[in-house]
Amino acid sequence: MADFLKAVFLGTLQGMTEFLPISSSAHLRIFPELFGWGDPGAAFTAVIQIGTELAVLIYFRKDIWRIARTWVLSLARPEYRGSLDARMGWYIIVGSLPIVVLGVLLKDIIERDFRNLWIIGTTLIVLGVLLGLADRIGRTDRQIKQMTLRHAAMMGGAQALALIPGVSRSGATLSMGRLLGYEREAATRFAFLLAIPAVVGAGLFELKEIPHGHNDFGWGPTITATVVSFVVGYAAIAWLLRYVSRHSYTPFVLYRVLLGSAVLVLLAVDVLHAQPV
Repeated sequence: MADFLKAVFLGTLQGMTEFLPISSSAHLRIFPELFGWGDPGAAFTAVIQIGTELAVLIYFRKDIWRIARTWVLSLARPEYRGSLDARMGWYIIVGSLPIVVLGVLLKDIIERDFRNLWIIGTTLIVLGVLLGLADRIGRTDRQIKQMTLRHAAMMGGAQALALIPGVSRSGATLSMGRLLGYEREAATRFAFLLAIPAVVGAGLFELKEIPHGHNDFGWGPTITATVVSFVVGYAAIAWLLRYVSRHSYTPFVLYRVLLGSAVLVLLAVDVLHAQPV
């Protein structure tokens, strides 16, 4: 029973933090370590993120279907090629390439070296400050219909930084989007769509790494955490889209800096261990 209670907590944590620019993977590394549960591992983290991406697929199902259908039609019918939906299909494909390529090439480093809490605490602070600066100095006049292939590639490159826990996939993408002048809701929507191929692909790729047997993070707890992350994540999407249409990212910036600072202090006094023991 304890295993499944941990899974419910971690699934809730994943669902609450996946779409906020505060790094869900950092939270899934920090809090289990703080509670003495050990590192759930990169595979567990990647797989339960499928739950939150399923929430994205359902929430944006009409947009996703329209984009996918139009993109496929544009391959054979020229009249569709200039439409926003056909272009969005290409933008998502191109924007997904950096994180896919780097994720495969750096797999061992991601699962071992990048999960060091010194790195995570530092990236929480540094990328939090960058998000705040981007939100403050970025223009807000571009809408998603003004997206270009170059901008999609730049936002995809920013998303790839999230291979380091603590960066935040949405935070990095939103920072680049704001620097490029996109309004908050437009940048947020594209960040959601851009994350789908990367997160679902990573989760399916890591399925084989989930250990069998009766342990804290075997198949039972992993499936439980994935289901919980879906339910909580679906509610979080609607809330975030409403929030960013009216407010700045300042609360998330402050939270990142405080959490990152707390992690570094706890590491310095040996309350947390930088690497799993």
